[in-house]
Amino acid sequence: MKTGDLMDNAQRYHGSAPSEIKHPVVLFDGVCKFCNGSVQFLLRHDKKDRLRFAALQSEYAHRLLPPELLDESYLDTMILAEGSTFYTRSTAVLRICKHLGGGWSLLYAAGIGIPRPLRDALYRFVAKYRYRLFGKYVRCMMPTEAVRRKFLDL
Repeated sequence: MKTGDLMDNAQRYHGSAPSEIKHPVVLFDGVCKFCNGSVQFLLRHDKKDRLRFAALQSEYAHRLLPPELLDESYLDTMILAEGSTFYTRSTAVLRICKHLGGGWSLLYAAGIGIPRPLRDALYRFVAKYRYRLFGKYVRCMMPTEAVRRKFLDL
């Protein structure tokens, strides 16, 4: 089984996730303007303070992720870490919606029924052109003091 297959199937890994982290962790491309905008959206809509965040380029992500997921080709992939389980691409996005609760969890319920290859095809299309469409930062964003505690890589 290829590494991508392992990741897409949300295999369980036992690794170096710090035991004090009790929240789902959203790992994102820290230099992508679209990804940063998505994180800003999540920060506004995470009313129950469930999610934590880290850039895929961070030292924290390198400690958290199993070796199979550290390949640079995964920088175009949003990863959601829930304990020792890692979800990627469209499944990660849908599970994040579920964590937001309220009406967003309906998006999870509707979307999870769509076959993953179809969902991921759309995800990969957006990921492939995200820099061209939305741009790229020279370095990772710096959050405001008010949301700094939600970021695990600072």
